[in-house]
Amino acid sequence: MNLRDLRYLVALADHRHFGRAAEACFVSQPTLSTQIKKLEDELGVTLVERAPRKVLLTPAGRAIIDRARSILADVEQMREIARRSMDPEAGTVRLGLFPTLGPYLLPHVVPGLRSRFPRLELLLVEEKTDEIIARLQDGRLDAGVLALPLPCPDDAFHLEPLFDEPFVLAVHDGHPLGTRTTVSTEDLTGADLLLLEEGHCLREQALDLCRHAGASERSGFRATSLETLRQMVASNVGMTLLPTLAIKPPVPPAEHLRLLPFTGTVPHRQIAMVWRRSSAMADFLLMMADVLRALPPSLLDPTHR
Repeated sequence: MNLRDLRYLVALADHRHFGRAAEACFVSQPTLSTQIKKLEDELGVTLVERAPRKVLLTPAGRAIIDRARSILADVEQMREIARRSMDPEAGTVRLGLFPTLGPYLLPHVVPGLRSRFPRLELLLVEEKTDEIIARLQDGRLDAGVLALPLPCPDDAFHLEPLFDEPFVLAVHDGHPLGTRTTVSTEDLTGADLLLLEEGHCLREQALDLCRHAGASERSGFRATSLETLRQMVASNVGMTLLPTLAIKPPVPPAEHLRLLPFTGTVPHRQIAMVWRRSSAMADFLLMMADVLRALPPSLLDPTHR
């Protein structure tokens, strides 16, 4: 048994297809298939069911793949320790961000990261929160930028707070609230809000506000992205909550859309950088967090356009 065979096995588990797994590992399909069979023979158990057009994992296969992911993550940690000891600010960082933050935060922080760490290779992954956490746990990501609280026990993670991002209320300019310059959460009592589909953390944050304000979700519609929500509101279909970074340049303004800051208790989400407590990169990730934290105050001010 060797690390190469474990990588083949993990790739097969990820892709559930011999051809795609072989392609991801840059080997031929017969090579990958042969090595998986040799691994099964060595362990004395069947790891995968070779069904037509798909690959299914056996119970033993699932358990062994979990262990293989852990072993490969530990090996990568050892390599990272060696790389960082030679040049603490070089190497690769795999950073996950969720879809309602990544596209709006990255234009403001990537130039600063490149300037501060010119030798760093930054690999960015956009996924929903649950997938980012899963990839952090098995070592496929080094860190994530997520909204707190995490939807899982966080004992295994270091949480480094970055900033609080206020929400604004987005309404059509012909809506009764469209003549206002600000709103309060009390103005949402009895309102129906357009929300994102299941799996987006912004949906859960909006539902929390709805429960607090006496509002509800508009039935029959769930958006797949913030941009869909924005266009639905601009078409006078309803109202929604948008995070402040999603209304800042380079995001262009939408015609007929009114963006109303909250007064009083301002709804917001807390953004943090998250990584494994066991990470060999912890000291460097703290330095990265300092760069991500250093946003101009105007970017997080919904009244500043």
